[in-house]
Amino acid sequence: MAKIGLFDLEKHFAFYGAYHSNPVNVFIHMLFVWPILFTALVMLYFTPPLLNLTLPHSLILNYGFLFTVIYAGFYVCLDLKAGSVAGLLCFLCWVSGSFLAHHLGFSLAWKVVLAAQLFCWTGQFIGHGVFEKRAPALLDNLAQAFLMAPFFVLLEALEMGVGYEPYPGFHARVKAKVNEDIKEWKDKKQKKIS
Repeated sequence: MAKIGLFDLEKHFAFYGAYHSNPVNVFIHMLFVWPILFTALVMLYFTPPLLNLTLPHSLILNYGFLFTVIYAGFYVCLDLKAGSVAGLLCFLCWVSGSFLAHHLGFSLAWKVVLAAQLFCWTGQFIGHGVFEKRAPALLDNLAQAFLMAPFFVLLEALEMGVGYEPYPGFHARVKAKVNEDIKEWKDKKQKKIS
């Protein structure tokens, strides 16, 4: 069943999908989006604790944990099944990112994160510039692009891999919205040229 407002998965997916319709660009994003989230959580390990609770194995309830809860909760609200998978992946990224950050220490972790972020972001910008030929979604809606990117690529993978749909007709409705948005964008682009 379709939801509305902040939890309107069709709207979010169509917005993001309109910027990711080229199969090569989608594949590039599938490779690089989750590593960007993971390495961001590695750096957030070094933020101060929000709660002074002692957790095992160097886990700290800090901003990395807070962002993980927000992302996971949002994904579950969008779609219970795929959102639960995405939420689990978010928590796995937080836990493993925390272990890695603790093991590396700040002086090495930030260098590893910087290298990984530069590599992943460069790949994504190449995907947009060379294959999509459209600016990334983050230039039009930064918050939505960052929040939806991991879930978008997971839903794409689930659709391709097992034919998953949040509900019957979801992909057909989203595809129609994406095609409409792309046509509108091309028409605006053409008017600017003429």
